[in-house]
Amino acid sequence: MKPKTLISHHENTRESLPHYEDLAFVSRRIIETLENRLSGTWQHIYIGETIAQLDAHVLEMMEKGLLSFETLSHIYESRTLGKVASTSEDANDNLLKVVNTFENQIIYFPDHEVALTVIYFYTTDHSWPEFQCYAQSAEKALKFLKDINEKLRQMLMQSVTFLVDTEDGVKRRNYGEHAVVSREDVMLEESIKQDIFRSIDQFFTADGQFFKEYGLPYKRGILLYGSPGNGKTTLVKSITGSTNAPVVYWQITEFTGSHSIQEVFGIVTRLAPAILVIEDIDSMPEYTRSVFLNTLDGTQSREGLFIIGTTNYPHKIDPALINRAGRFDRAYEIPAPSLTVREHYLRKMDLKDIFSQEQVHDMAKLTKGLSISQLNELYMSVALNWHYDGELAYEERIKELQKQNKRSKKNDWEHEEASIGF
Repeated sequence: MKPKTLISHHENTRESLPHYEDLAFVSRRIIETLENRLSGTWQHIYIGETIAQLDAHVLEMMEKGLLSFETLSHIYESRTLGKVASTSEDANDNLLKVVNTFENQIIYFPDHEVALTVIYFYTTDHSWPEFQCYAQSAEKALKFLKDINEKLRQMLMQSVTFLVDTEDGVKRRNYGEHAVVSREDVMLEESIKQDIFRSIDQFFTADGQFFKEYGLPYKRGILLYGSPGNGKTTLVKSITGSTNAPVVYWQITEFTGSHSIQEVFGIVTRLAPAILVIEDIDSMPEYTRSVFLNTLDGTQSREGLFIIGTTNYPHKIDPALINRAGRFDRAYEIPAPSLTVREHYLRKMDLKDIFSQEQVHDMAKLTKGLSISQLNELYMSVALNWHYDGELAYEERIKELQKQNKRSKKNDWEHEEASIGF
């Protein structure tokens, strides 16, 4: 049986409850509009922060044609009756278009029999906006939210998603499909590759059936560390590009705080099973680390999440991250490539066969300590020499790179004869 209300919409409470009447007046008009569209008893359903950034997600689905909707009415004639916005996150992009908005509009979703709006309420002293949901039962609102969540999950599987902490809160940016990096393209010792890819594959096979079968918590975290340029990002791209799951990159900034940590994990947890990538995890602001660690410890905030953290500076990592089980289960060093890896990589890059087998082997021996990115630079430089002068001259270029390596490690650039120009 439906619970009774002591004060109904139909009562005039102007004298007894003047501020309540300010709210009830607007609510009556909205419900009358919805009853005219679909007969029945409509009610305001509180959904709070059930899905972080719900309004932005739903608007994006509307834009992409994933949700049928109708704009039933504006609310106040003196407030927003339309919206024009930039089509890009780039502040310098001047491309504009008319976009949908919930502000001051009642938007109805006929397939779900649910309506959403952002209303401004007014009192004598001030005004404030509220994001509100209307349905004929809480069950219909719940079904709508579950469907939105699944649509969001499928939508985010089609692109690379970045959550960026900004001064105005967490912003979601999609950059479309990125270049696919195959697992064969990862230049890493085979034993490490096998260990990492086995764990990721088992996590997303049949929604973690392996974990359930062996009575293991359905969550996992790995930390990748090592000097810059040795393939941590390439490894992450190969994992995310070859896994059938939503992938979210979280960009930590100086604006990262307790609220943004909770919001990021709130978004990603509802996409589970999913991958959360936290690059340069050592950049986490000091004052938020306890909140971050407590979030990693939480069962609900980690269920169904495979978290990948990366850092170039492992000595800056809080030992509590890797010294306590359940936060990051394994830490993998991504070292400078071995002789075998260097030789294999150089052979793979040499598409035009400008090197002999002996030259490739010699280059591999001479490049000990160079990173994958430096091997790229080596090949680029030598290929340019070959293209224009018909000469390889790789020995000289390797010496230059090794010299740069030594200076970088010593942070000794003061006596460089050539200036960059600053």
